[in-house]
Amino acid sequence: MKIVVLDGYALNPGDLSWQGFEELGEVTVYDRTSYTDKQEIIERIGDAEAILTNKTPITADVLKACPQLTYIGVLATGYNVVDLAAAKEQGITVTNIPSYSTNAVAQATFALLLEVTNQVGHHNRSVHQGDWQTSKDFSYWQTPLMELAGKTIGLIGYGAIAQAVATIAHAFQLKVIYFNHRPKPAQADWAKQVSLAELYQEADIISLHVPQFPETEKMIDRTALAQMKSSAILINTARGGLIDEAAVAEALQTGQIAALAADVVSKEPIAADNPLLQAPNCYLTPHIAWAPVETRRRLMGIAVANLSGFKAGTPQNVV
Repeated sequence: MKIVVLDGYALNPGDLSWQGFEELGEVTVYDRTSYTDKQEIIERIGDAEAILTNKTPITADVLKACPQLTYIGVLATGYNVVDLAAAKEQGITVTNIPSYSTNAVAQATFALLLEVTNQVGHHNRSVHQGDWQTSKDFSYWQTPLMELAGKTIGLIGYGAIAQAVATIAHAFQLKVIYFNHRPKPAQADWAKQVSLAELYQEADIISLHVPQFPETEKMIDRTALAQMKSSAILINTARGGLIDEAAVAEALQTGQIAALAADVVSKEPIAADNPLLQAPNCYLTPHIAWAPVETRRRLMGIAVANLSGFKAGTPQNVV
């Protein structure tokens, strides 16, 4: 089997191995492939029977030009980079990688939250710049600090990642409320399901854990922001398109909410004119919640198992 990895660098910049795939066929790995040059995508796929893609789009035009293709493995949970209708029409199996990053994303959610509340990065820089050496006191702080115990965290979405976040939140003695588009039982009596309006009004911290669909796109808009506390901290480790970035930037400028901490933005890599870059109290990381080596190793293992299952006639994680 000829196997082509179109954009392997994000998953494996050199600290993992492609050996699992090499045991299944002849493998060609490209670190990156153009997202916009269809001809390059087509040429790189060539006569391969199986391809692996993370963010390189596989459109109907690409599929028509690659008749040998029988399998597309998406190296992520989201699979909107593939034209599923066209793939189905050509009898191509498409798989994804579900539930590989639950613990890592929950951990990153709290890394972002704790950066907002404890300002570790800021004070680390202050110490290294000499501020502690010249301080008149044994202790100083240059920004307000916040204790989490007794505050309320509101989770929008209540899947595996949100429930992992809820468990950590409970350990921090946060009150946990959540909204799910379909009623969903709480994992314990310390979590409570509420309406979205109640969540916006009651939560001191709002954390997003829903997929990006037409109905959730820009769900955090001016109307939603107007319902939040002025002290609210908004966290997004889900999808950048869930928030109206201009509206959130404006809310940060005016003090309508206290802070945004996000690992994702609407266009990645981030555009120079993204309004969040100029907003105060805005903490951004470059889509790294999924990136711990243990998490990527797990992803790689599932991806290999997906292709192995397909070859054996028992496909798994088919979308």
